[in-house]
Amino acid sequence: MEKNCPCCSGKTYADCCKPYHDGALPPTALDLMRSRYSAYALQKADYIIQTTHPNSPYFEKNREKWKKGILEFSRTTEFLKLEILESEETQVKFAAYLRQKEGSFILEEKSQFQKIDGKWLYLTGQVSTRPA
Repeated sequence: MEKNCPCCSGKTYADCCKPYHDGALPPTALDLMRSRYSAYALQKADYIIQTTHPNSPYFEKNREKWKKGILEFSRTTEFLKLEILESEETQVKFAAYLRQKEGSFILEEKSQFQKIDGKWLYLTGQVSTRPA
């Protein structure tokens, strides 16, 4: 039985985010956002790095340190649910329901994306968290 995609699309992982993780380009900012959520859930740090805009405040020149930080977050976090609140061409607002040993919380973000040479990249986001 194929497992459901972590991004909560209702599709299987193979029919949803896996093609993007394997190199296909997400056609929309929303598809990129969903695939990045799944990448965090599945500990695919290289995908997060590859899909982050070089002008993003989250972009780090030290790739090894950056990757280690992503993997640490992914390994210590349970990704419970993704809810899309708003979606426009270059913006996606979402709520990610997460659990860490300190407890459950909701991370809300209004993400900005930019398309460069046909490839969508994560630029930045306004983030807030609250207890679940």
